[in-house]
Amino acid sequence: MKNWKIPILVLLITVSLISVLSVNVEYSAMDLRKFRSYQELKDFLNSRTYAFRLGWYLSSGSMLKSVEDMSESAVEYSSTNVQVEGVDEADTVKTDGEYLYLAAGQEVIIAKAYPAEEAAIIARILVGGVSSQLFISQDRLAVLYENNDQDNGIKTFVKVYDVSIKESPFLIREVSVDGGYVSSRLIGDYAYVIATKGAWIVNDQVSLPRIDSGDGNEEVAATEIYYEDSSDCGYTFTTILAFNMQQDEQKPEHKVILSGWTSTLYVSKQSIYLTCSRISTTIVHRIQIENGEICIAANGEIPGTVLNQFSMDEYNGHFRIATTSRITSPNEEPFRLGLQNNIYVLDMNLTVVGRLEGLAKGETVHSVRFMDSLCYLVTFRKVDPFFVIDLSDPNTPKVLGELKVTGYSDYMHMYDENHVIGVGKETVGAEQGDFSWYQGLKISFFDVTNAADPKELARYIIGDRGTNSPVLNDHKAFLFDVEKHLLVIPVLVAEINESNYPNGVPQYVMGENFWQGAYVFTVSLTGQEIKLKGTITHIENGGVNNYTRHVKRVLYIGDVLYTVSDAMVKMNSLTDLSDISVLSLN
Repeated sequence: MKNWKIPILVLLITVSLISVLSVNVEYSAMDLRKFRSYQELKDFLNSRTYAFRLGWYLSSGSMLKSVEDMSESAVEYSSTNVQVEGVDEADTVKTDGEYLYLAAGQEVIIAKAYPAEEAAIIARILVGGVSSQLFISQDRLAVLYENNDQDNGIKTFVKVYDVSIKESPFLIREVSVDGGYVSSRLIGDYAYVIATKGAWIVNDQVSLPRIDSGDGNEEVAATEIYYEDSSDCGYTFTTILAFNMQQDEQKPEHKVILSGWTSTLYVSKQSIYLTCSRISTTIVHRIQIENGEICIAANGEIPGTVLNQFSMDEYNGHFRIATTSRITSPNEEPFRLGLQNNIYVLDMNLTVVGRLEGLAKGETVHSVRFMDSLCYLVTFRKVDPFFVIDLSDPNTPKVLGELKVTGYSDYMHMYDENHVIGVGKETVGAEQGDFSWYQGLKISFFDVTNAADPKELARYIIGDRGTNSPVLNDHKAFLFDVEKHLLVIPVLVAEINESNYPNGVPQYVMGENFWQGAYVFTVSLTGQEIKLKGTITHIENGGVNNYTRHVKRVLYIGDVLYTVSDAMVKMNSLTDLSDISVLSLN
């Protein structure tokens, strides 16, 4: 009689555990463990029916195409628009206040930029890859790019050049890692690079990540690899690489995690947060960083999926994250089955300590911006609910205020602690159906001085339906300076020929590309307005579809505004936008 009771007891305990875990998935935390041997890693992948057995998935990411310390330059200059102050982000254009460093195909161009009258290309570096991004730190230039290795698939390369003599840059360090480039950051002297490589089995062998730091090609041992045992959408190797930009003899550090597809990351001065999206939840790994040292610190899981890096933030020992999730409900229409938006607050162990769920049901997150103890959240479906959320008590986040206006913001930027700039699309409600048609580009100026009663002080609409800007999905294309009241964004303007529609223009009609260049605005708090100062274009003779002349980045040095396309750098006066000079990049 006793023998049959033990299996039943084990079964009951197992069922109970499964029930608890399924109910409290938002509180689950997963410890990353290391493999004890190569065979254990291989058996782990073999036991997953969705492991990449044929090796078709070589890389989970490709180089994103998307200025910081004030060096010894005597003039003021702009820096790359980054999310966290003191945490630089690689970009296709950098400046040190006198020179420009531009990624151009397989080249990096160094150009004398200031004074503008002396602008000239003084060096070209052939890097051997495509879609490169850059860091500039003192007299060191780091170039990040991808290339294809016949034996190991996509590889991410980092080359560091000494540019103390601008006309004669020379290579002093090269590091490469298997996998596609995901993102990177520069904190002080240390660069952190994240790459992902598909975990696949070829000829009954697991292809492990390899790192080449100039001292030989090192394969990461299976016993060094951390792993999570909960992915339901395949596994990849995510490598976090750290190296000193200034100390060439210091060996790079690395950590490797076998997990789901690393899709989005947020980086503070102390931590890297990697997110892996599952079907209905997001796994978060916290990696502690300090002076190039890397430590796997914590892991957690929360419901829903994140939009981008601005959906996450670290503040006063807590990690905040905004998600959109689906909950099954037979009363919801199938297209948006139970959509809702949430804010979760986690401690440094990535345990949920506070949550605010069910925001704007049936809508999706379009943009998020955290500012100290506040969060600004924009969702959209029919109108734009602009939420102000109080996070001063991490355990009980709450909505302070809400503003409903037409349109939505895809990117939000703090003007100051009480005002927010939003860039997105204007919309009009559909005549039939519970949705809206997006229209032209919209810039909004929000006043959140009274968090319980946010207001839209001003708005500016550009073009018709089809008008676009890289700012909508790449914050590094956004130039803003609060002291100069300066806002500049690249815009592709689409316009509708209304004469083709004598009975009125249907809401869904797309305009045709009409103009591309930079819109220069004055954003005034005193006047509570967004005022167009002027426009700058690189296009001549109506060639709007010549994408090599599309302005992609804007910056300033001293009293000169620089607009950058693949074809040229154009220099205009910041005072009146009059032409100064043009530098051809061909």
